[in-house]
Amino acid sequence: MSVYFNKEAAQIQLNTTGSSYVMQIRDGLLLHLYWGPRLDDRDHSYMHWEQGRAAFSCRMEGCTGPILDDIRLEYPTWGRGDNRSPAAEVIHPNGSNIADFRYVSHTVADGKAPLCGLPAMYANAGDDVQTLEITLEDKVGEMRLTLFYSVFYELDIITRHAVFTNLSDEEAILGAALSAAVDFDRADLDIITNYGTHCAERQIERAPLRRGKTVLSSRRGASSHVHNPFLILCDSETSETAGSAYGLVLVYSGSFSASVEGTQFGAARALIGLNPEGFGWMLEPGASFTTPEAVLCFSDDGLGGLSHRFHKAFRRNLCRGKFRDARRPVLLNMWEACYFGFDEARIKKIADCSADLGVELLVIDDGWFGRRDTDNCSLGDWVVDRRKLPGGLEAVYENIHKNGMQLGIWFEPEMVSPDSDLYRAHPDWALHIPDRPRSEGRHQLILDLTRQDVQDYLYDSIADILKTGMISYVKWDFNRNMAEVGSALLDARRQCEIPHRYYLGLYALLERLVTAFPDVLFESCSGGGGRFDAGMLYYMPQTWTSDNSDAIERLKIQYGTSLVYPLSAMSAHVSASPNHQTGHVTDFATRLTVALTGSFGYELDPTAISEEERQAIRESAALFKELGGVLAEGDYHRLISPYDKDCAAWSVVSSDKRVCVAGFVLTHVRMYGPNQRLPLRGLEPDANYKERFSGRIFSGRELMGFGIDIHLSLEYKSILWIFEKI
Repeated sequence: MSVYFNKEAAQIQLNTTGSSYVMQIRDGLLLHLYWGPRLDDRDHSYMHWEQGRAAFSCRMEGCTGPILDDIRLEYPTWGRGDNRSPAAEVIHPNGSNIADFRYVSHTVADGKAPLCGLPAMYANAGDDVQTLEITLEDKVGEMRLTLFYSVFYELDIITRHAVFTNLSDEEAILGAALSAAVDFDRADLDIITNYGTHCAERQIERAPLRRGKTVLSSRRGASSHVHNPFLILCDSETSETAGSAYGLVLVYSGSFSASVEGTQFGAARALIGLNPEGFGWMLEPGASFTTPEAVLCFSDDGLGGLSHRFHKAFRRNLCRGKFRDARRPVLLNMWEACYFGFDEARIKKIADCSADLGVELLVIDDGWFGRRDTDNCSLGDWVVDRRKLPGGLEAVYENIHKNGMQLGIWFEPEMVSPDSDLYRAHPDWALHIPDRPRSEGRHQLILDLTRQDVQDYLYDSIADILKTGMISYVKWDFNRNMAEVGSALLDARRQCEIPHRYYLGLYALLERLVTAFPDVLFESCSGGGGRFDAGMLYYMPQTWTSDNSDAIERLKIQYGTSLVYPLSAMSAHVSASPNHQTGHVTDFATRLTVALTGSFGYELDPTAISEEERQAIRESAALFKELGGVLAEGDYHRLISPYDKDCAAWSVVSSDKRVCVAGFVLTHVRMYGPNQRLPLRGLEPDANYKERFSGRIFSGRELMGFGIDIHLSLEYKSILWIFEKI
């Protein structure tokens, strides 16, 4: 069973196929004993010890109780002697901030219930999933804490969240409410994270854990380009294929915190959840607060094994809808072809050319609404600009549909331009603080999605366009971070709730839209990858990975993104050369090789390229139509890291091991370079594989043992292999 209770030892053990997670109830405290490789279902009490290392730390209950500062706790709180960072802080009506939650009871149920108003993993029919619910109470503080653990047995995944309920007849305030805490009994670990900026998102950083606290966070009102809401802890010797690794991912899109604290006694505490800085939530009598969900995974077969588990879990049990398992359409986004400068004739010319090249979906990006000739106006006025499109979207759709393609458009619904009809009518609908100037980013303000009237306006505006049935795809953008975060409808005591209430409002809006329009493919975007997170994947199964579409720059971005997120979630396009962002001149083959590691498309003007490149587009579109399913659902293997070498390599192996697509890109010139071969992974050892382009035949053992030979010396050149079982 997934959840095993040893009544005599007062232990709760969570089991997946390859891991176990063990807790123990002692003196009412919920202790953390173990997280790692699978254990037998037996008494593991010896895993807990108390060495009595008081130092300046206090004992509970006079001098006879435990030293909280020196034991592993399942959900640590503040105020009774644990001086490490807490998972929660409760401010009571008397002003104290002590929380002392003690075990009351627990229950186990099959399946998994959805989180109220929040994205979360779900169980499919036939999945082996059990949910543990542990109830704890602070009798003095009159507060209940309920911890939820859902065990996805076959996926090797455990999800966690917490619910606080005010049992008193007075108001209380949550000063911190994180989703998960894990106390490790060791600190000799490496931390692996993503960092970055706009156009250079999700770069990999790995460093040894040090004493003190390492914090990755965002207070930007979005998960952000700067840090991503996950962290990985691993042994110092853990590689792609071997060693232990622990991953924690937050299913949330707003401000977050993920931290690891190396303690005075050589232990470590990991925390992940809502950013406690600037956070406050008032709990009225009887009211409850639910934290976002955290997804936990342990791997004993390296970082690659950890990624495989997260990829499968997010593809199958987080993404939803008809596009979850479908090959995504080959699209062409017109942004880099036209920017704001298009009209019906221009769209028709691009559409006619695109159809001939095998494109299935044409996307009109920014500029189709209001009087949007530049980025300084009209956001919020979601009405077709008849100057540019006198026949409306109907005329555009008719031509595109006649060519056998689908139509997609760009929205930035969460924003409003000061120069817009919407803002002139409702200036109070923007986030703002009275008597403070309103800071603009990209000439825009953020709408107050905590308000139901704003949510309703956006739903109606978007639905009026989508219900025509002409739109098959929506690119949903978010192009600035929050400042002057205030709402006209919330009283002063609740202003600290706005950043989280904003996302509850956004999620409610998205739920309405994806439910009403299940045939529309939604893609998330935030200046590229500024909101590439598991929360958005619950509503939109793919994200524009970065505004930097340069193939060479994308190597690191996509490599870093793949630590947690599946290829099907990464939108990757063949863009023009020279590249619009970097000026790099890269041949089509390399741009294709890199773009095939994601939901595929083009970011260029098909009318302005050579016939040779048009033919390359025809062939590449056909290739993705053939292999898109393998690329989305197969196992992704990181073979050579662009962070460590002058090249990058990877492969994707279909679940039945019949097809392997592998890529190699050289990023620097090699003068008299070394002999190089690329061993592959994940193939069937005793099978024979034929490489499509060369006709060469190899055994699986050869490809995984010696590998494939590489002969490249010029930078930005690449090789794409397709191995097929014969």
